[in-house]
Amino acid sequence: MSLGHACVDVYQGAVAALVPFFVAERACTYAAASGVVLAASLLSSVVQPLFGALTDRWAMPWLLPLSALTGGAGVALSGVTGSYALTLAVVAVSGIGVAAYHPEAARTARVASRGSHTAMGWFALGGNVGFALAPLLVAAVIATGGLGASPLLFVPAVVGAALCAAAVRATAGGGTTAERGSEALGSDDWPSFLRLSGAIMCRSIVFVGLSAFVSLYVRERAGGGEVAGTVALCVLYAGGAVGTVAGGRLAERYGRLTVVRQAYALSVPAVAGVVLVPGPAVYLFVALTSAGLYVPFSLHVTLGQDYLPRRVGTASGVTLGLAVSVGGLAAPAIGALADATSLRTALVPLIALPVVGRLLLCGLREPITPQPVHAGVGSAV
Repeated sequence: MSLGHACVDVYQGAVAALVPFFVAERACTYAAASGVVLAASLLSSVVQPLFGALTDRWAMPWLLPLSALTGGAGVALSGVTGSYALTLAVVAVSGIGVAAYHPEAARTARVASRGSHTAMGWFALGGNVGFALAPLLVAAVIATGGLGASPLLFVPAVVGAALCAAAVRATAGGGTTAERGSEALGSDDWPSFLRLSGAIMCRSIVFVGLSAFVSLYVRERAGGGEVAGTVALCVLYAGGAVGTVAGGRLAERYGRLTVVRQAYALSVPAVAGVVLVPGPAVYLFVALTSAGLYVPFSLHVTLGQDYLPRRVGTASGVTLGLAVSVGGLAAPAIGALADATSLRTALVPLIALPVVGRLLLCGLREPITPQPVHAGVGSAV
């Protein structure tokens, strides 16, 4: 499941990694290029909670391989479409595929982890590895063959679908609806869940905004052309590999909310350094920003699931999907502001968002972790 997660999340990272190539080869404005990020996020944001609600009612393990193929197909076609509108359409299809994957995958991974925050960190690590590999994969394919070579980007989808299909075959159905209901213990705490989701949205806007524009920004600030920009994006994504696993381990020692709050606090000076500090030091601040954004990543998911123990699929869809992809909705506004002023000016508001997220987390209490009592879903991983 972790390896499959990596293959699927390549397509979330690939969209942002394609932005500089759309700007270079198709002469897109910042706003038009960020519209591609919006297309990948918009439908995903809308349908992900729907898929979460569906998985609360029925076992749908077949979604895992199908969604991997759908996510890959959209990105693979994005470079060979004949118009901007078609590019937006196929990238939106990719976003739907990614949206369909995450609620079911997060649920089965949580049950298989038996409540271990470290184990969920390893599952989340798979997705972050996919993010980190995306810029390298896109650069290797597109820099060599241009946007016309984008169909080669379908390969990870085939691998991911095969991994997911193997997991599905090993489960004998992945659990019945009644079995899934047995893990829904306790009452739902919607006020706490909504505050947590608000904080995640703040984190999402920062992450997606930097994902879309840090490559272009570092080229301006540090020089070095495409290589400098690709390195910065890789640092942003790769730092998540360490941060996600560290977040799980730290949570088991200090508690989830303590770790999440400290991570948001770290993000404030880190993002400020990315935007305001000139020269090669920007890479250090990109790394610190990555840590601040990724340490709470898997903890968001388990906290959300524990705040809504009767709606684990919905919680997974929101914390891992809607609240994350909503950052893409802000990307066009950042791009439009950059076109009207400068890229640096457009990124300055990102400094304040971790502050807002940290304030939303004030007063939240650690939820009680429900204990799964069935094995059907757990065997899905």
